[in-house]
Amino acid sequence: MIGRIGAGIAILLSVLTFTSTVHATEIRKVVSDKGIVAWFVPDQSVPLITINFVFRGAGSATDPDGKEGLAEMSSALLDEGAGDIDSVDFQRRLEEIAAQMSFSAGRDHYSGRLRTLSVERDKAFDLLRLALTEPRFDEKPVERIRGQLIASLRQNAENPQRISGKTWSETVFSGHPYSRPASGTEQTLAAVSKVDLQSFVEKRFTRHRLVIGVVGDISEAELKQRLDRVFGDLPQTGPKFNIPEVRPSGAGKTVVIQKPIPQSVLIVGQAGIKREDPDWYAALLVTRIFGGGGLSSRLYEEVREKRGLAYSVYAYLSPMEKSALIVGGVATQNSRVGESLDVIQAEWDRLGKEGITDDELRDAKTYSNGSFPLRLASSRGIARLLVGMQISKLGIDYIKTRPSLINAVTLDDANRVARRLYDADKLTIVIVGEPEGISSTR
Repeated sequence: MIGRIGAGIAILLSVLTFTSTVHATEIRKVVSDKGIVAWFVPDQSVPLITINFVFRGAGSATDPDGKEGLAEMSSALLDEGAGDIDSVDFQRRLEEIAAQMSFSAGRDHYSGRLRTLSVERDKAFDLLRLALTEPRFDEKPVERIRGQLIASLRQNAENPQRISGKTWSETVFSGHPYSRPASGTEQTLAAVSKVDLQSFVEKRFTRHRLVIGVVGDISEAELKQRLDRVFGDLPQTGPKFNIPEVRPSGAGKTVVIQKPIPQSVLIVGQAGIKREDPDWYAALLVTRIFGGGGLSSRLYEEVREKRGLAYSVYAYLSPMEKSALIVGGVATQNSRVGESLDVIQAEWDRLGKEGITDDELRDAKTYSNGSFPLRLASSRGIARLLVGMQISKLGIDYIKTRPSLINAVTLDDANRVARRLYDADKLTIVIVGEPEGISSTR
């Protein structure tokens, strides 16, 4: 009860400050002389500059067959030396100016971020330029990173969460690039060469893929120059990677991976909804009520509060470029897996058939609108949101219009979408552990 009261107070404060937050987050579209576009929020309150960027459609799904893990490996090596600066010196230079630079490879997209003191922006932006345009991929750091990635694979091979996630992807995306391990295997990582790494960057780091968000202590005029300096030497275009659309398979299937552990890990789910779907906001609210609301969700109430079956239980929407999922999960004692699964399936079925109530919808709207400003509490959060808004084509006024989009969802909308999406008969279930009384149907 205390936790819920505290959360309510926090949301109330967020609601009260939302207008001022939105006003302070005035987004500008900046276009450089070379045509590089960035969405920009100026902020002189602190002497920092944050830049987030994405190379769209350049994620791990584009890894060549037999070279799975290439995208992830490259992301760990871009700050390990570039131009005439070797790995040790590159890291030293970042440390000397207190700059933070990192890269990561998602399933669909490849992202990077830089955070620097504005007084050190010359050095920081130049290091970023070198990392993107002249990465060295020297043998010593390549072998060190390869070893670290292989060690991580071996560790994850015993992790039930990792095992369930890998099995889930293989089951629902069988035969599709989404089914392949983004981190690769020991064999595929061993096969990655310097030429592969160089080719990956050359083919994917192109200006037509770029999506950029910038927040901080820099003028619009200077930002235009910096964009051209950092990104302007990248190729304008590159090869197109034809990743096909895929509808999740495995409906009604149960897969059990036997592992001698005291608790089983479960993933359940089915086909979901893409971000650009007109029903997205209704689906978002319905799923929050069902399993995304922490202490107030239906699954939490039924699984934990009423029956004490698990410490946590969840459900969320997972939209991707080429597919979409609704995913749920729980970890529970092997002897209680069957009961936990029965409850989750029953609630999934009830939601699809009976929908939600007006009170639930009202509370979900209040929470969604009240918690959203928390994403704007830091320059990192704002820069990340600026990129996401562009990728999802939400419009530059999204921060202002989002509350009205949430509030426009009616109870009829929500229940129509619940019927459309939630079908317990179509669930794919993956369990890792020794669940009593449950076996694979494959």
